[in-house]
Amino acid sequence: MSGPRVNSFFLGNSSGVNFSIILSSVDEETGKLQLANCSGSKRAGDWNLNVTPGMNTSKVTISLTRNLQLCLPNATDCCTTPLCVVEILQVLACRDSVILAHLLIQAEIYANSSFTGNVSENATIIPNQVFHPLGSCPCDLTGGACDVRCCCDLECTPDLKQLFNESCFTGVFGGDVNPPFDQLCSSQSMEYIPDWFPFLCVQSSLNNTPFLGYFYHGSTSIPRVPPFKIPLQTSPGRLFTGYRQGDPIMTEENEYFTIPQQSTAGQCVGNAPVAYLQNFDVKCLTNLASYKEGLPRDVRINSGTGDFIQQNVIYRTITDMGKFITESESLHTAEVLCQNVTFAEDYAFIWKDKNIEQINVTVFLGILCDGEILAQRFTVKFQSLKSTNVTVLFGNPGYQVGKPVKAANMNASDTFGSLNIWQPAGRGLCTLATSTPVLFGLDSFSGCILEVGIDEDCSLLRGNVTEKLNSLIQATHVGKRDNSSYSDLNDWVEIIRLDPFNSDTNVSSGNLKGICPDIPANLNIRIIFADVGAVQGIPQQQILAVQISYSTVIWQFQCGLLCENSTSFLPITASVQFIKVPAQPPIPMTRFQINYTEFDCNRNDVCWPQLFYPLTRFYTGEPYSQCLAKGLLLAFLVLLAAIMSNPWFSKLWNSSLV
Repeated sequence: MSGPRVNSFFLGNSSGVNFSIILSSVDEETGKLQLANCSGSKRAGDWNLNVTPGMNTSKVTISLTRNLQLCLPNATDCCTTPLCVVEILQVLACRDSVILAHLLIQAEIYANSSFTGNVSENATIIPNQVFHPLGSCPCDLTGGACDVRCCCDLECTPDLKQLFNESCFTGVFGGDVNPPFDQLCSSQSMEYIPDWFPFLCVQSSLNNTPFLGYFYHGSTSIPRVPPFKIPLQTSPGRLFTGYRQGDPIMTEENEYFTIPQQSTAGQCVGNAPVAYLQNFDVKCLTNLASYKEGLPRDVRINSGTGDFIQQNVIYRTITDMGKFITESESLHTAEVLCQNVTFAEDYAFIWKDKNIEQINVTVFLGILCDGEILAQRFTVKFQSLKSTNVTVLFGNPGYQVGKPVKAANMNASDTFGSLNIWQPAGRGLCTLATSTPVLFGLDSFSGCILEVGIDEDCSLLRGNVTEKLNSLIQATHVGKRDNSSYSDLNDWVEIIRLDPFNSDTNVSSGNLKGICPDIPANLNIRIIFADVGAVQGIPQQQILAVQISYSTVIWQFQCGLLCENSTSFLPITASVQFIKVPAQPPIPMTRFQINYTEFDCNRNDVCWPQLFYPLTRFYTGEPYSQCLAKGLLLAFLVLLAAIMSNPWFSKLWNSSLV
């Protein structure tokens, strides 16, 4: 034990059991403890024994009664050394002079490190870690005590170090704060040393090591921006220079303009900032108890130029509440609490270039009663002021993250198509599920549940599942860009379809009743895109290819004790994955780069291409002017040495002396 109190437990009936504590000593000749007997008491030296009986368990507490403070001058009843108590205790449980249980305790208790005297005015001097290690023994974590396996801890006595001398901490943590580094010429830690290593290695003492911390002083900027507030410019004139795509929209109070949105985990976040030129349409479930109002309608928005614009709000009343409210099982009575709340909010941002020109808000109100679940809907759309077609939101011809993927059906008279995934509702059944468009750049995974009977025909089941999955893809082509023209076939890429496995064998008959293999229950949509340019600093992203495939599963009817006249469930899913590829294929590696990896600067600290690294702009250890001056001086000395070593120079020198 290392503290003044320790607890243990005696298992069994403690009636008639006598507990005692004794101080034991080691025989100097044999090195063994003295034999214990049942003649002890509940107090031995500075130790007390307390027993709390229970039903089948008794708590045994051993506590120290002496003072553990370090001795001050002319003080008594204190600890003269940091290691205050070193004793061996034996706790015995006896019944009729027969030992039932025996507990051996090795007590090593250090004095308290708290100080109650006058505080000295002397300040602790912390060395500069540029030149001296800040801590010579990093594993020394406990003040006034020996840390196990920390051999550099000065508080560990030689006797204690013998317990862990062969398992000490190694490396910097174990006290080797100046280890040889790989670039040192005298270091042999590298498994493979190239032939040119002696030419590029570093000749330095261990006092000048990378483990000291830093070598060069640079400016450090610590961001102090609150989560939902950013500092504005204090200089006179315009506060903003305009929004860019993805920038949060600001209010007059210099705070984010927030609207409830869905997080990556699928939950709604009530104070999520609205990003410029990013549309969204979300639904958030709430009830009357947890309902909260959003930002006030009179909040003014920063247009992007420092001016503030007011929201144009229109209020409407919901007549068909069945699309928003899930009724509770209990009927409404006169005592049920009801409240007029917001069912939906529709925001339309009219923008031009980098500024917001106008904000139109439509608020739909309705009555929500206690016990009902409300599916609130929040939509945000950005519409260009120059555009006459509301479907074209901004001038970048490429796709932007969060916008629907444009699809077309070139085999129909009406070429308009759709590329959707499921949006389950209620119990998640496919008969109740709706669809939502595939949004560019957002990987999605959704599904629904299909009810299947035990006597289901496997061929019909495959056809039914395939039909429901194909209903999500009402298109043959996908637009390369967001402004793809339906009249130009070059603006579209054909959807590559990998049809599911088609089996005409009815495997639900005989002993395989209720089991159907090769059910195409998973629809996989893979969209490959790339950055092909930029418009006003915004990347122009273009779709290169689209592939649709199916993954099959083995469906087996699941039931309880009875399987007659019951139905089981088959989950079918649809996933969307966006894969970004480089617009141009990467330059293939040469055979030399593949075989001789020691010349690759990305894999090695020292390499031939960085021979003149101090003379390049990438070197920031010293000002570029000083590096250039030193490089020119070195080149001049090399040139001078080459000239002076030439034979004709010695002849010219001798002739000039004559």
